[in-house]
Amino acid sequence: MAPLVQRTMTEPRVDCDLPGPRSAELLARQGRRESNARTYPRHLPIAPAEASGSFVRDVDGNVFIDFLAGAGVLSLGHNHPELVRSVVAQLGLLTHGLDFPTPIKDDFVEAQLSMLPAGMRDRTKVHFCGPTGANAVEAAVKLCKIATGRGDIVTFQGGFHGSTHAAMALSGLVAPKTAVPNGMPGTHFFPFSYCARCPLDLSPATCDTNCATYLERSLTDGNGGIPLPAAVILEPIQGEGGVVPATADFVRRLRTITRELGILLIVDEVQTGCGRTGTWFAFEQYDIEPDVIVASKALSGIGTPIALILYDEKLDTWASGAHIGTFRGNQLAFAAGAEAVRIVRRDDVLGNVRRRGAQISARLTPLMADPWVREVRGRGLMWGIELADPETGRPAGDFAGAVQSRALRRGLIIERGGRDDCVVRILPPLNVTADVVDTACSILVDAIETGHP
Repeated sequence: MAPLVQRTMTEPRVDCDLPGPRSAELLARQGRRESNARTYPRHLPIAPAEASGSFVRDVDGNVFIDFLAGAGVLSLGHNHPELVRSVVAQLGLLTHGLDFPTPIKDDFVEAQLSMLPAGMRDRTKVHFCGPTGANAVEAAVKLCKIATGRGDIVTFQGGFHGSTHAAMALSGLVAPKTAVPNGMPGTHFFPFSYCARCPLDLSPATCDTNCATYLERSLTDGNGGIPLPAAVILEPIQGEGGVVPATADFVRRLRTITRELGILLIVDEVQTGCGRTGTWFAFEQYDIEPDVIVASKALSGIGTPIALILYDEKLDTWASGAHIGTFRGNQLAFAAGAEAVRIVRRDDVLGNVRRRGAQISARLTPLMADPWVREVRGRGLMWGIELADPETGRPAGDFAGAVQSRALRRGLIIERGGRDDCVVRILPPLNVTADVVDTACSILVDAIETGHP
């Protein structure tokens, strides 16, 4: 198939049934040759050919607004010209550097440290991992175990930290784990502050954050069954779990509990980091300082893979080679990532995230009047609409799937997550314009309001 010539894309347009004939051909070939583990093409049956900004064109010429954005990887949209230039320039200098110091790596490290809260910058160290968020989670857990000499880890129901062995063990989703026996031992799950579906069946009006109280009492009870853990790992906003922001009281009490007990707090910012929620890291909105930060997805801004952990220098107790990875020296990612930080500052991208987030809230919050909508929630440019049967309250995963399909046919790419995939999710590029947001929200609202079961 000859590639399409890139043309300006300014609005969605779907001219044929999906998948179109050329997409159908590629999807069929993929099905014959690639593993059954593939996911996105099963629900989004298109074959992308080119992209620019917030838009994607498939091989059949259909144009879509992309509010998946590489699962949050493409923070500045597809093919941002300045990021492309930075990668091309680096391509002629050095592409792979293991863990040697290089000028562009030094620029990248300086840029990342400069985005931390002021009190953390001078005492934070950076460790580069294999180029996935899951590998960074593995590194964070390993670091905390080495630094404390303890082996247990506390995690939360509904969380997602990756699909490698330890990261999967720390994730709430049960189905993938049943096929892989003997997960990482010493993993303890506790309720997350998911008030719309409180695991303790309490009401926020009278609860007083009992999920935090339960955790505290379990960790301080000599007969509670849990040895003092090395760390607690937390997503400030559960992404794959359905875009569930932790309450401020829950996070602050968790930080107090862990500090008083000498437990390290790992904050998983793989999806929420690099400006996604309106601050560079989501934990900043909770007025806490974690011991370890996990970051990956949007670090380069353009999709060149990179992952790292940032941690307090007092934890730097591991030996040379304790956690390595051949591809931890991606110079192209460093070049794009350093340039992305410069652009974020110059163009007030975080301000745009907050403004567009307010715009999305204004457009989507009225959906709460729809009997099939249980909750609309989000921060910045990370939003979810939870759908549930109005009679039973059960998660409406089939309805969410139908909404995703209808939105795609109207030219909008969105994702699902949460219990039974009942949450319709959007992750727009952080520099998305008001006009594109307005068009996308109109498509999404229509897909929900006109398609009830």
